[in-house]
Amino acid sequence: MRIRISHETTFSFATPARSAIFNLRMTPRSFDSQYVLRWRVGVDLDCALRHCEDSLGNIVHSFSYHRPMERFTVSAFGEVETSDSIGVVRGGVETLPADMFLRESPQAVANAKLREFLGDELAPAVDPLDRLHRLMRALHHEVAFDPEAAEPGNGAAEAFALKRGSAIDLAHLFIASARSLGVPARLVSGFVAPDDPATPAKFEVWAEALAPGLGWIAFDCVRNLCANDRYVRVAIGIDAASAQPIRASHSGQGTETIETSLRVQSPMTQEQSQRQS
Repeated sequence: MRIRISHETTFSFATPARSAIFNLRMTPRSFDSQYVLRWRVGVDLDCALRHCEDSLGNIVHSFSYHRPMERFTVSAFGEVETSDSIGVVRGGVETLPADMFLRESPQAVANAKLREFLGDELAPAVDPLDRLHRLMRALHHEVAFDPEAAEPGNGAAEAFALKRGSAIDLAHLFIASARSLGVPARLVSGFVAPDDPATPAKFEVWAEALAPGLGWIAFDCVRNLCANDRYVRVAIGIDAASAQPIRASHSGQGTETIETSLRVQSPMTQEQSQRQS
């Protein structure tokens, strides 16, 4: 499937900011089931974008600007060709040993209540892969996805107690649960092409876990499925903090306003949109 993506984020300041430093993890990489046909990241300030790779293998663009600014826009756009690998990620860049993704992080901790739940729900599992699928289904049914929940979310323990949370909360719950079972797991950020062109697109997150003999597999607890050809994988992280698309710091006083425009289109949604118009 060929997916077209256009993503713009505009920052406005009531009182001009004096300087800004940005790190952008907004560039997907190619691997066996995902091929980046073209991609461009830009900013409408008179500054240079520096390109590098972080410790997790994510492509990072960074820039700094040290003059007063009232408004500027960060953009990313391009096309990606995807195929359905039933969630299996092969041929990706792996810079760290898998055991690094067993480390606890503050947002992804399995407390006693969650561990008790896992013991009951996963007892019938016949093998490690079945256990991961059961985990995804159990969390999908136990914790309601709340599209209005604030992000970066409340963390795994609080979301489990509330029985509802954001997409980040559900990803953290899956990650915390998998790690408590001794399975390396991590968070992924990226895009998902909607079935309906009327559905607003947004930057999304899901989880990956390491299955013996298969490698990394992508699990989406919000939709209760493994990632398919509608998913464009952009960045990975120990948790949401290390996979954020935009991390920024700026100096100055006054109110900051952020406006985001995102379009994620597949051939199917483009055809539906043309029929509606």
